[in-house]
Amino acid sequence: MTQIAIHLVVDDPDQAASWYTEALGARETSRLTLPGGPTLTVELRLGDTVLAVAGEMPERGMRTPAALGGSPAALHVEVADADAASARALAAGATVFEPVHDAFWGDRTGQFLDPFGHRWALDQHVRDVPPEEIAVRAAELFGGSAPA
Repeated sequence: MTQIAIHLVVDDPDQAASWYTEALGARETSRLTLPGGPTLTVELRLGDTVLAVAGEMPERGMRTPAALGGSPAALHVEVADADAASARALAAGATVFEPVHDAFWGDRTGQFLDPFGHRWALDQHVRDVPPEEIAVRAAELFGGSAPA
Protein backbone atom coordinates (compact mmCIF):
# COMPACT_ATOMS: atom_id res chain seq x y z
CA MET A 1 0.00 0.00 0.00
CA THR A 2 1.19 3.51 -0.72
CA GLN A 3 1.34 6.15 2.00
CA ILE A 4 -2.33 6.92 1.44
CA ALA A 5 -5.19 4.75 0.24
CA ILE A 6 -8.47 6.04 -1.19
CA HIS A 7 -11.86 4.86 0.05
CA LEU A 8 -14.77 6.02 -2.09
CA VAL A 9 -18.40 5.73 -1.05
CA VAL A 10 -20.73 4.79 -3.89
CA ASP A 11 -24.29 3.62 -4.37
CA ASP A 12 -23.28 0.22 -5.75
CA PRO A 13 -19.78 -1.15 -5.00
CA ASP A 14 -20.07 -3.92 -7.61
CA GLN A 15 -21.03 -1.50 -10.38
CA ALA A 16 -18.35 0.99 -9.28
CA ALA A 17 -15.63 -1.66 -9.24
CA SER A 18 -16.56 -2.65 -12.78
CA TRP A 19 -16.58 0.99 -13.91
CA TYR A 20 -13.18 1.83 -12.39
CA THR A 21 -11.75 -1.31 -13.98
CA GLU A 22 -13.13 -0.45 -17.43
CA ALA A 23 -12.64 3.32 -17.41
CA LEU A 24 -9.43 3.74 -15.41
CA GLY A 25 -7.70 0.39 -15.80
CA ALA A 26 -7.91 -0.54 -12.12
CA ARG A 27 -7.72 -4.21 -11.18
CA GLU A 28 -9.62 -5.92 -8.40
CA THR A 29 -7.49 -7.30 -5.56
CA SER A 30 -10.13 -8.36 -3.01
CA ARG A 31 -13.82 -8.27 -2.22
CA LEU A 32 -15.70 -8.49 1.08
CA THR A 33 -19.22 -9.85 0.72
CA LEU A 34 -21.60 -9.99 3.67
CA PRO A 35 -23.65 -13.07 4.48
CA GLY A 36 -26.70 -13.00 2.26
CA GLY A 37 -24.87 -11.51 -0.68
CA PRO A 38 -24.40 -7.72 -0.52
CA THR A 39 -20.89 -6.48 -1.24
CA LEU A 40 -19.43 -4.44 1.61
CA THR A 41 -16.16 -3.37 -0.02
CA VAL A 42 -14.24 -4.01 -3.23
CA GLU A 43 -10.54 -3.26 -3.12
CA LEU A 44 -8.89 -2.25 -6.37
CA ARG A 45 -5.38 -1.29 -7.34
CA LEU A 46 -4.94 1.72 -9.60
CA GLY A 47 -1.24 1.88 -10.41
CA ASP A 48 0.42 1.68 -7.00
CA THR A 49 -2.61 3.06 -5.15
CA VAL A 50 -5.25 1.13 -3.24
CA LEU A 51 -8.73 2.26 -4.22
CA ALA A 52 -11.53 0.78 -2.14
CA VAL A 53 -15.20 1.27 -3.00
CA ALA A 54 -17.97 0.71 -0.51
CA GLY A 55 -21.69 1.32 -0.31
CA GLU A 56 -23.25 4.23 1.50
CA MET A 57 -23.87 3.77 5.24
CA PRO A 58 -25.28 7.06 6.56
CA GLU A 59 -25.44 5.72 10.12
CA ARG A 60 -21.63 5.35 10.01
CA GLY A 61 -21.02 8.70 8.31
CA MET A 62 -20.27 7.12 4.93
CA ARG A 63 -22.14 9.20 2.33
CA THR A 64 -21.97 9.44 -1.44
CA PRO A 65 -21.13 12.74 -3.17
CA ALA A 66 -24.80 13.05 -4.21
CA ALA A 67 -25.89 12.79 -0.57
CA LEU A 68 -23.40 15.56 0.32
CA GLY A 69 -24.32 17.85 -2.59
CA GLY A 70 -21.19 17.06 -4.62
CA SER A 71 -17.57 16.07 -4.18
CA PRO A 72 -15.25 18.51 -2.39
CA ALA A 73 -12.08 16.93 -3.79
CA ALA A 74 -10.52 15.82 -7.06
CA LEU A 75 -8.47 12.66 -7.35
CA HIS A 76 -5.48 13.15 -9.65
CA VAL A 77 -4.15 10.30 -11.77
CA GLU A 78 -0.96 10.51 -13.82
CA VAL A 79 -1.54 9.09 -17.30
CA ALA A 80 0.57 8.67 -20.42
CA ASP A 81 -2.10 10.23 -22.67
CA ALA A 82 -4.67 12.54 -21.07
CA ASP A 83 -6.78 12.78 -24.22
CA ALA A 84 -7.07 8.99 -24.63
CA ALA A 85 -7.70 8.43 -20.91
CA SER A 86 -10.40 11.10 -20.90
CA ALA A 87 -12.03 9.64 -24.01
CA ARG A 88 -12.10 6.19 -22.37
CA ALA A 89 -13.71 7.58 -19.19
CA LEU A 90 -16.30 9.56 -21.17
CA ALA A 91 -17.14 6.54 -23.32
CA ALA A 92 -17.72 4.56 -20.11
CA GLY A 93 -20.21 7.13 -18.81
CA ALA A 94 -18.24 9.93 -17.14
CA THR A 95 -19.21 13.56 -17.70
CA VAL A 96 -16.81 16.40 -18.45
CA PHE A 97 -16.04 18.67 -15.51
CA GLU A 98 -13.15 20.47 -17.24
CA PRO A 99 -12.11 19.65 -20.83
CA VAL A 100 -8.59 18.36 -21.46
CA HIS A 101 -6.23 21.27 -22.09
CA ASP A 102 -2.62 22.36 -21.72
CA ALA A 103 -2.24 23.82 -18.23
CA PHE A 104 0.18 26.58 -17.29
CA TRP A 105 2.09 24.33 -14.88
CA GLY A 106 3.21 22.00 -17.68
CA ASP A 107 0.59 19.25 -17.69
CA ARG A 108 -2.04 18.31 -20.21
CA THR A 109 -5.00 17.86 -17.90
CA GLY A 110 -8.74 17.54 -17.73
CA GLN A 111 -11.35 16.58 -15.17
CA PHE A 112 -14.46 14.43 -15.22
CA LEU A 113 -17.16 13.28 -12.84
CA ASP A 114 -17.54 9.52 -12.67
CA PRO A 115 -21.05 8.02 -12.62
CA PHE A 116 -20.86 7.90 -8.79
CA GLY A 117 -20.19 11.64 -8.37
CA HIS A 118 -16.45 11.54 -7.67
CA ARG A 119 -14.24 14.05 -9.51
CA TRP A 120 -11.08 12.88 -11.23
CA ALA A 121 -8.25 14.81 -12.90
CA LEU A 122 -6.10 13.14 -15.52
CA ASP A 123 -2.60 14.60 -15.68
CA GLN A 124 -0.03 14.05 -18.44
CA HIS A 125 3.25 15.88 -17.86
CA VAL A 126 4.33 17.55 -21.11
CA ARG A 127 6.90 20.14 -20.10
CA ASP A 128 8.86 21.42 -17.14
CA VAL A 129 7.91 24.95 -16.12
CA PRO A 130 10.06 27.12 -13.83
CA PRO A 131 8.32 27.96 -10.50
CA GLU A 132 8.58 31.67 -11.28
CA GLU A 133 6.60 31.23 -14.51
CA ILE A 134 3.97 29.17 -12.69
CA ALA A 135 3.59 31.93 -10.08
CA VAL A 136 3.17 34.62 -12.74
CA ARG A 137 0.59 32.59 -14.69
CA ALA A 138 -1.34 31.71 -11.51
CA ALA A 139 -1.47 35.41 -10.55
CA GLU A 140 -2.73 36.27 -14.05
CA LEU A 141 -5.46 33.64 -13.95
CA PHE A 142 -6.58 33.90 -10.33
CA GLY A 143 -5.85 37.53 -9.50
CA GLY A 144 -3.26 39.06 -7.27
CA SER A 145 0.39 39.49 -8.01
CA ALA A 146 3.24 37.05 -8.38
CA PRO A 147 5.63 36.82 -5.42
CA ALA A 148 8.70 39.02 -5.73
